[in-house]
Amino acid sequence: MLENIKATTNYIINKIQTKPKISIVLGSGLNELLNEMEINTTIPYSEIPNFPLSTVEGHEGKLVFGKLNKVDIMAMKGRFHYYEGYDMKQITFPIRIMKALGVENLIVSNAAGGLNQDFNVGNIMLINDHINLFPEHPLRGKNESCLGLRFPDMGEVYDKELIKKVEAIAESKNIAIKKGVYVGVSGPTYETPAEYRMFHILGGDCVGMSTVPEVIVARHAAMKCVGFSVITDMWRSQNTQEVSHEDVLLQAAKAEPFLSAIIKELVLKI
Repeated sequence: MLENIKATTNYIINKIQTKPKISIVLGSGLNELLNEMEINTTIPYSEIPNFPLSTVEGHEGKLVFGKLNKVDIMAMKGRFHYYEGYDMKQITFPIRIMKALGVENLIVSNAAGGLNQDFNVGNIMLINDHINLFPEHPLRGKNESCLGLRFPDMGEVYDKELIKKVEAIAESKNIAIKKGVYVGVSGPTYETPAEYRMFHILGGDCVGMSTVPEVIVARHAAMKCVGFSVITDMWRSQNTQEVSHEDVLLQAAKAEPFLSAIIKELVLKI
């Protein structure tokens, strides 16, 4: 892995003109934030050595470098998922590259199904913890001590100071946000009613098919993390409705202007 990280990092360094300290992973249907950026370099995943390829609608597959609110930013336009057939090392490889490039802060976003009955479609949930239900752990296997500790602490996965900053920004902009626990599952099926009930009983407020592996590796690499879930569909204990990926993308797009406004301000305060 170390050789691949070095080769990929060197390739990217030769392509870019900035040294970002902040990276953003854009989830399903949440790519419009890039329209707010002054982009100076775009690299398709297909051109990057050792990079997987995005295969899901709403995940275009590009690394984007530029400025957001005059702050140097690296953004992933499209992420990788376990259900696409990639292993956890492949899914989280971009996080290793971010760290090698000097990134210290990770902002993740995703589209998720709501479990908390006080939530509604279109809500933005600030992640304050997660439950990892993926069948494979991203740190399984030999630990490279230069990348992080063998047994990293997960007591504060999502940085408390960044959470406070997000809450203050949202309040100043009159943007209502929720806070809660994200349940990470493998997919690609959406949940059965019994699974929704189980995740809710376990303490989950929303459920999705990404984010957790990326954040685990980011914390392993001593990066600070903050995460957002856009609630694109809701489990209702008395009413089950069919969920489609098209609906998820549509609802994510509706919430995106509010999430973008928060992130634009947040990068100034990191």
